[in-house]
Amino acid sequence: MKNFYRLLTLSRPHLRWMLLGGILALITVLANIALLTVSGWFIASMAVAGVTGVMMNYFTPAGIIRFLAIIRTGGRYAERYVTHDITFKFLSELRVWFYRRLEPLAPAHLQGMHSSDLLSRLQADVGRLDDFYLRILVPVFVAVIAGPIVVIVAWFYSTDLSIILMIGLLAAGMVLPAWIIQSNRNYAEQSVKASAALRTSIIDGLQGMRELIVYQAAQAQIDKTAQLNQFLLAKQDRLNKTSASAQGVSLLLINLTVWAALWLLIPQVVSGDRANTELAMLTLLVLASFEVVVPLALTFEQMPIVAASLSRILCMADMPPTRIEPVDGSPEPIDGSICLEQIQFSYNLNEGPVLKDISLEIKSGDHVAIVGASGAGKSSIAHLLLGFWQADTGCITIAGHAIECYTESDLRKQFSVVSQHSYLFSATIRDNLMLANPDADQAMLDRACATAGLTDFINELVDGYDTWLGQSGVGLSGGQARRLAIAQALLKPGQILILDEPTEGLDFKTEQQVLQAIFELMKDRTVVLITHNPRMLKKMDWIYLIEDGRIVGQGSHQQLIKADALYSNQLRLF
Repeated sequence: MKNFYRLLTLSRPHLRWMLLGGILALITVLANIALLTVSGWFIASMAVAGVTGVMMNYFTPAGIIRFLAIIRTGGRYAERYVTHDITFKFLSELRVWFYRRLEPLAPAHLQGMHSSDLLSRLQADVGRLDDFYLRILVPVFVAVIAGPIVVIVAWFYSTDLSIILMIGLLAAGMVLPAWIIQSNRNYAEQSVKASAALRTSIIDGLQGMRELIVYQAAQAQIDKTAQLNQFLLAKQDRLNKTSASAQGVSLLLINLTVWAALWLLIPQVVSGDRANTELAMLTLLVLASFEVVVPLALTFEQMPIVAASLSRILCMADMPPTRIEPVDGSPEPIDGSICLEQIQFSYNLNEGPVLKDISLEIKSGDHVAIVGASGAGKSSIAHLLLGFWQADTGCITIAGHAIECYTESDLRKQFSVVSQHSYLFSATIRDNLMLANPDADQAMLDRACATAGLTDFINELVDGYDTWLGQSGVGLSGGQARRLAIAQALLKPGQILILDEPTEGLDFKTEQQVLQAIFELMKDRTVVLITHNPRMLKKMDWIYLIEDGRIVGQGSHQQLIKADALYSNQLRLF
């Protein structure tokens, strides 16, 4: 219930329209009950008048019936229009809200999660929340208000009848739903988790299909998916059986209540204590009154499923962000200087630190390289500078200000990044370039691509900058993708350039082309280079050697060459 209240607070901007939808549903249900009740009395009265030959005014009840029919039809249309419109708007806003809560968690809190599971939460779990308003809030609102109304109306005609009706409504509207919740609680949660696991397995199989085929593991993946599917079907079958049983019990309760009402009313009509025209009217009143509570069976059938999906969303949304945004805004950076003082950092507090007492200072405009074996902690320094993770101890400053003083947006405005694994979106070349600078004009795009060595390649394409790239830039070679990342970095006016293995995996000729573009990119910027490439070190003002999370040596390129023992020990690849 705490989570449901949280969801209700998120829908606060739409509460007036949600209330209007509930009122329209209430009016529709009451109009339908009144329509059946008045119709029962009218038909019975007309029959009696026909048998006895007594004249009666049938214009007024006929007008009332037509009026109630119009109210029911118009109310139903208006209720469907309002409730569904609000539901779609709220779900779209909820997805945006959830995405915004996820963004500050990346990549620190999301690195251990499947992208398919995140997608499942954004789509399937949020989609299930449409039942919260349509099948939970509205039916409960109608039942709470309309239920007492119909019982009071019955009480005016017969106290015993109102007691019978109240017992029947409570049994169908409270006892039966309570049994449904108890029966479905575990199965609903397992069904939601199994559904998410099945989507993850299917997406993993599709994304890794090439490797599965090469290593002849496709059948194992198919078997795993089939097992998850069978598990999900078993849980859904159990939920469906509960639903079918609930519908049967609900129908039984309605019939028993109607029979009890007839058992009470018929002797009264026979004895003359009650007008015979009231028999049909009150019987139909009892029958129609169950429209108030019958939807509650579906409401409480869906509630555990909605609760499980909501829990999956909120447990992610409530994760603490990687960094706390400053209240007073960001200081104005003067230059691109960087200072790390006694930094210690671990990705997992249960494991040892990957950086140990790291201290280094980079002046504005300096070109500094950080060199070491894989796993030594080089990329971790870049992650800390970008604010993706927080250091356990120590201080990092940019332009003399601690990075905690900058907002996330202002901090990352200071950086341009070219990495080994730059992600390219399934969009046009132009769209990918303008991610770095949405205000870039065509002249700026042309200059960036010319510097990155992409002009000839783009000119050869039929659609030029509007050429569509496949998923992750599948239409580009490794060198072309790297040069596109360099063009992006050129378009972003960050004072500090981080180069994380920018030439890794490229052949010699492509590497030379990329290096030429990188050296052009480095002009007038502070550069932090992470590399194994000795040809790039010659352009560096200072080099830090890192091993096992510690700085074990530093100096210029020439100084390291002279210190042959240190150079050969720490830079064996050279």
